[in-house]
Amino acid sequence: MMALTISVLQLAVCILAFPMYLLNFLGMWNWICKKWFPHFLAKFIVIYNKQMASKKRELFSNLQEFAGPSGKLSLLELGCGTGANFKFYPPGCRVACIDPNPNFEKFLVKSIAQNRHLQFERFVVAAGENMHQVADGSMDVVVCTLVLCSVKNEKQILQEVRRVLRPGGAFYFMEHVAAKHSTWNYFWQQVLNPVWYLLFDGCSLTRESWKTLEQAGFSKLKLQHLQAPLSWKLMRPHIYGYAVK
Repeated sequence: MMALTISVLQLAVCILAFPMYLLNFLGMWNWICKKWFPHFLAKFIVIYNKQMASKKRELFSNLQEFAGPSGKLSLLELGCGTGANFKFYPPGCRVACIDPNPNFEKFLVKSIAQNRHLQFERFVVAAGENMHQVADGSMDVVVCTLVLCSVKNEKQILQEVRRVLRPGGAFYFMEHVAAKHSTWNYFWQQVLNPVWYLLFDGCSLTRESWKTLEQAGFSKLKLQHLQAPLSWKLMRPHIYGYAVK
């Protein structure tokens, strides 16, 4: 009965969003989304960072511990977006960025100018599932925040993360995930997910990314669940932590 209710509500929401589905059918929506999404994210992430600042400072507090013999930290940010994490990285950190959307570059330039304490190396337009531009074992740390929700293949992403990390390197993550199945929040996540996926550039509300992380083959995994203090209730269920290769 519950599944039928969800299907009926999903259909109703999809009917309301028909113009968006029509544009997608005509092959126009993806182009529009790639253009507008960076502008939306630039505004959203300011609010998100204010509400999650203490958790981000906690998450990134021990980054420097993974620096190589030179003392400088080589960090790759996967799905860098607007560069909203830059201010949380330690001084002298060497930062490389990867994102499949080239329209983020102008926002990155602004973030780089505002974070002179970092040594910015390069911006690569590529999907995280295939980071062939990054050499094996070349990174001390890989960072990924609000990204696993929208990638096509989480397992493949984590394989690539493990490939580019040096032995003993760390993968840091902070992601919104599916709510507990017994909650109303999960009910509405399921109802709205098809339209949400299209509207927000492939973002899924119902991913259980902690399961993929637990099976990824890291030698150590420190993962915590969190009800984030966010205005958008659908995105409150979070996981954050780090994994060591």
